[in-house]
Amino acid sequence: MRRHRTATAVLLAVGALLTGGLTTANAAAPAPVPTHSVPAAGQHRTAAFWTAERMRGAVPFDLHLGAGELKALKAPERGSGTTTVAPTTVAPTALDPTALAPAAFPQAGGPWTGGGAVVKTSGRVFFTFQGRTASCSGNAVTSQNASTVITAGHCVKYQGSWHTDWVFVPAYDNGQAPYGQWTASKILTTPQWEASEDINYDVGAAVVAPLNGQKLTSVTGAQGIQFNGGYNKQMYAFGFPAASPYDGTKLIHCSGNSSRDFLLSNDHSLGCNMTGGSSGGPWFTGFSESAGTGLQVSVNSFGYTFLPNRMFGPYFGNEAKALYDTAQVS
Repeated sequence: MRRHRTATAVLLAVGALLTGGLTTANAAAPAPVPTHSVPAAGQHRTAAFWTAERMRGAVPFDLHLGAGELKALKAPERGSGTTTVAPTTVAPTALDPTALAPAAFPQAGGPWTGGGAVVKTSGRVFFTFQGRTASCSGNAVTSQNASTVITAGHCVKYQGSWHTDWVFVPAYDNGQAPYGQWTASKILTTPQWEASEDINYDVGAAVVAPLNGQKLTSVTGAQGIQFNGGYNKQMYAFGFPAASPYDGTKLIHCSGNSSRDFLLSNDHSLGCNMTGGSSGGPWFTGFSESAGTGLQVSVNSFGYTFLPNRMFGPYFGNEAKALYDTAQVS
């Protein structure tokens, strides 16, 4: 991730240019979750668009927010009730390197060699932004529609425009898609990200169309997800960073004890050297290295230029739950 000299926050999106609601009886009704539907013709175009060459050529780009914008961030309201959705699994295949030794804890950043479910639920996200190819990361989660991917808000929408040609490639392998390319039929984000690109709510989701008669999580399995789970936990973060020193070809992870951002956001903080392209990759609590499973509680979002080797991810509160609830029944 490129670190600027000024005190700005840098998003970890990539590309060729830059790159529920739980309410009380007296509370105002939550804003509807912004949703963009992709017509069938667009899905067919996307499926043909992403060749191995185009996926390899999706170069990371940095997006940044000015210091003045950061000072205007509002503290998110936190719900008091923890909500947890359990993971689902599929039978392992020969592509899962489960015989490899687990990675050490903590880990500031390096290839994941522990195998397990996370190898198949995590993947690269590809899309076009202003006509140029781009990529992020994402993760398949347990859902009613068996087709929901969680990512970062800026990985589905930026500067008022929804991304196009959006596709999820689980277990991406240097231009290859061992579990298929899953095109989005809908992409969604939080009302706060749509309205003002508030970094505290930098969460996005996609509902992907069936592929070869199967739904996503029947092929990849799915990780559980948790909302309003609190701060200061042991965390594991995953993604496909594509900016130096990484090249987007490997699943990279970081692990350690997280904390709450003490600066300008209300996000989780974790020691991590992942770079551009890792945006949208999952953060897990209660993660099992041997099984490769955990409860997703955040996504890779941004870093401060003056704090190298530290990653930040939004707190999954009521707003993220509303997004998930809308996506999983779409």
